[in-house]
Amino acid sequence: MIKPLTLSVAAAALTVPAIAAAAPQIDIAATGPVVELSVFESVDVAPDLATIGAGVTTEAPTATEALRKNSAEMQKVIARIKASGVAEKDIQTTGINLNARYDYDQQTQRQVFRGYQASNRVNVILRKIDNTGRVLDALVQAGATDLSGPSFSIDDDTAAKDAARKRAVERANAQAKAYAAMLGYQNVRVLSITEAMQGMGPMPMPFAKSRDAIEVSAAPAPVQPGMVQTGVNVAITYEMIGGPAAR
Repeated sequence: MIKPLTLSVAAAALTVPAIAAAAPQIDIAATGPVVELSVFESVDVAPDLATIGAGVTTEAPTATEALRKNSAEMQKVIARIKASGVAEKDIQTTGINLNARYDYDQQTQRQVFRGYQASNRVNVILRKIDNTGRVLDALVQAGATDLSGPSFSIDDDTAAKDAARKRAVERANAQAKAYAAMLGYQNVRVLSITEAMQGMGPMPMPFAKSRDAIEVSAAPAPVQPGMVQTGVNVAITYEMIGGPAAR
């Protein structure tokens, strides 16, 4: 894994960058050269959450019929999700759409009205990721016509980020002291520190199939959670102290 590190050296005064737009700006006087380091560290952890998307798409001659048909089918899917042990708070509707359908008639060179299409989608958080494959199969059997995901994450990455933060600070300290020694200074002191978080894992990528084209196998869909990454980027500004003039 490549871990980027950037360096700039300046003398005299330093202006501490604001952590947020509303944060106050602080000026710290520095008598020695200043070194600014940006260090990224990450930690790989086993995920304990899986997020999937499930939806139903239906068609009918009228808008009312399309929406009613879709609602009835989606109720079956949601009921199956809950029957799989998923809490209601972990099921969130992400979109309900109703659109007119048209086909282009090559002979008449005109758009021909074909009816209405309704769709409804939910995102589902699975807290037992070993069940992901079985849940996906169950949703197809319940009438889901398109699925997305899974994407994996961890419920609480506090400990992992603490470990990444510790590594980043240790690496920055060692690098700053190395620069100070090369320039004839005895030590460094911290003038400012800022941090940026890294999220975990990609968003679910959708895949869609016609319900008639989906064949449910006897075995559940194979799902390999692998590892997810969480990390921090720490920017620390140091002043070099104990230079030749101070000896």
